[in-house]
Amino acid sequence: MSKNKNLWIVKPANMSRGRGIYIIDDVSEVQLDDNAIISKYVDNPLLLNGHKFDLRLYVCITSYEPLRIYIYQEGLVRFASEKYTLTDAKTNLFNQLTNYSINKKNVNFVKNEGLDKDDEGFKWSLTAFIKHL
Repeated sequence: MSKNKNLWIVKPANMSRGRGIYIIDDVSEVQLDDNAIISKYVDNPLLLNGHKFDLRLYVCITSYEPLRIYIYQEGLVRFASEKYTLTDAKTNLFNQLTNYSINKKNVNFVKNEGLDKDDEGFKWSLTAFIKHL
């Protein structure tokens, strides 16, 4: 098995904006007293223009019994600011993570400049993404 086939992503349970996230290749690297979520790393993700992306969808739950959920018609698509590769997966979070808070610090980051250009840069509208597909 290739070393890249044994990657795990560790996300601290009490953090946000991508803070504290790291990638390991041996689960013994995680301290047993860490309050974190550890999951097997997807090493062949769906890419768009060579970049990893995620969908940020917004929902409103108005009832649990009966279950009633509304999904807002618009959302966001956030991209990693560097093209995806596993070569430096443990050290280069700019090509692994899609968190805006992390990627806006990259010199390669391209900011979206307005509603009329919602399919440019590293944060798109969901509408622009669907049109692209």
